[in-house]
Amino acid sequence: MKNLKITALLAVMAFSPFYANVLPVAPNPIVKTVKAAITWKSESIDVGNIPQGKPKLIRFEFTNTSSKPIIIENVAPSCGCTTADYTKTPIQPGKKGFVEASYNAASAGAFMKTVNVTTSDSKTPKTLSFKGVVK
Repeated sequence: MKNLKITALLAVMAFSPFYANVLPVAPNPIVKTVKAAITWKSESIDVGNIPQGKPKLIRFEFTNTSSKPIIIENVAPSCGCTTADYTKTPIQPGKKGFVEASYNAASAGAFMKTVNVTTSDSKTPKTLSFKGVVK
């Protein structure tokens, strides 16, 4: 009988609201988001209709939002029909830079191309895209 009373008392205490907050809960989340070092004006551009046989220049602009200089290490277009240019000097905090893609519109029809940009801040390339229709 004594064991039954002790067991009942322990069961009541286990489900008691008094013990509900025994472990402290941190007000900050465990997973923190990382702020991007570069803020792109646009990551995707629709160039609309462009003439066939005339290269089209597409300019992607960005701002360095980090506290240290950023260097563009590599710019890789998705195909041989696109060439790229970019800011070659370190982009200081708060300053702007660019990546340009020149698309040689050789064949008619809709297109979508990408340019992968690798910076000193992140070894994971950022994919920029542009699309349109060659007339």
